[in-house]
Amino acid sequence: MKLSTAGDPVMTQEDTKVEVGLDLKAGTLVLIQDGKGLTPHHAVVQFAAPDGRPWMAQQVTFTGAGPDGTSGSLVVDLLNDACDGPRDGIPDAIWRVVTFAATSAGDVGITYAPPAP
Repeated sequence: MKLSTAGDPVMTQEDTKVEVGLDLKAGTLVLIQDGKGLTPHHAVVQFAAPDGRPWMAQQVTFTGAGPDGTSGSLVVDLLNDACDGPRDGIPDAIWRVVTFAATSAGDVGITYAPPAP
């Protein structure tokens, strides 16, 4: 799978939070939840650095089209319940989107590496 975007990422920044929006090219990613597919065309990744800790990806929201053409969205919480590390079981494709967003946001001071497999 090769992920790519259309246009430039859109970033909004608060003191301890950055959101990066990516327009995904059609057909580069398909997500399946409960047997239903979603072909995302946009992703918004939220990064946070509370209390001066390193930047962590905390959530990604995908919007796109379902198999029947209707609009849909999928929100993925990336942090574990203790909010001190990544949640287990997140597919590699989602971490690729997160890393892509972090690379795009590097100029606002985010340094980020996806969790080790």
